[in-house]
Amino acid sequence: MTLTTKLWDSSKYLKTPEDIAVYLNDMLEDPAARSNPALLNHALGVVARARGMTEIARETGLSRESLYKALSEDGNPSFATVMKVLQALSIELHAKAKGGPEAA
Repeated sequence: MTLTTKLWDSSKYLKTPEDIAVYLNDMLEDPAARSNPALLNHALGVVARARGMTEIARETGLSRESLYKALSEDGNPSFATVMKVLQALSIELHAKAKGGPEAA
């Protein structure tokens, strides 16, 4: 008997801005992701596909091709591109002190 598998696509499960925010926050809080910026590119690519790359391209003023390239595994998007994508996804970027409130 042969075992068949399917490629997991997280984008199918990211329906709302809240789903997207939880997904991105989980990725950003993962120690492995902190040491590998390519994972942020991957995660942004996943959420852009969830919303529709054509729609994100239109809202950011960037071409679909440049978005696919920037958000690919080998991509290196500028901070401006990341911020445009987050804006198009209705996601806000926040910062917190390392260690949380009790570190103060």
